[in-house]
Amino acid sequence: MAKKKAAQKKPSARAKKPAKQIYQLKITLLGIKPKVWRRIQIKECFLSDLHWHIQGAFGWTNSHLHDFEVGPNRYGIPSMIDMDEMPEYRDSTKTRLRQLLPKDGKPFAFKYNYDLGDNWEHEVLFEGVVAFPRKIKYPVCVEGERACPPEDCGGPGGYERLLEVLADPVHKEHAHYQDWVGYFDPEYFDTGDATAAMRELA
Repeated sequence: MAKKKAAQKKPSARAKKPAKQIYQLKITLLGIKPKVWRRIQIKECFLSDLHWHIQGAFGWTNSHLHDFEVGPNRYGIPSMIDMDEMPEYRDSTKTRLRQLLPKDGKPFAFKYNYDLGDNWEHEVLFEGVVAFPRKIKYPVCVEGERACPPEDCGGPGGYERLLEVLADPVHKEHAHYQDWVGYFDPEYFDTGDATAAMRELA
C-alpha cells in the first residue's frame, strides 16, 4: 500500500509578522546649560505623533508652531504650514519615523523646533531599538533632567534672564517675574509626570 504523503504545514502567519519595535530617543533642548533633556521610549509612529510625545515629555503646551529638520528636509503639519508657499516642507502626518531612521539601527540625530518665534531647538537622537516588554505601556519617559522652561519666556536668552531675576529677590523685576511664572523650580523633573503627560497627549 502506498504511503500517504505527509501534509505540508503552511507557514505560520504569526511567524511572518514582524516583531514590535520600541525606539529609544534622547531629546535635548539646545542653547541651555545645564542641559534640559529627556530619554523616551515609543512605538513606531508618524512624525506628527512624535511631536506630541516630545510636548508631553518636556511639559510644553503645544501653543506654537513646530517643525522637524531631517537632513536637508523639513516636515510640518499642512494645516499649520502653507506647503505651497514653502515647498521645502513635507507632510509630517504622512511620514513615519521608520522611513527616516537608518536601516542598520545606528544612532541618528535630527532636529525638532518648537515656537518658531522663541526658537526652541531640540536635538532628537535615535539611540536604537530596545526590547518590547509586554507589561510596559508605551510611550514612556525613562530618564531626564531639569524642568522645561516656561512658555513665551523669550527663548534660551530670555530663559537665562528669567532665572537670573528669579534668583535675585532684590532685583527690580523680581516681583513681576514671580507673578508671571508663579512657583518655578528649574531643577525639578519627574519621570512619572512626564510619562503621564505623554500618554495623555498620545
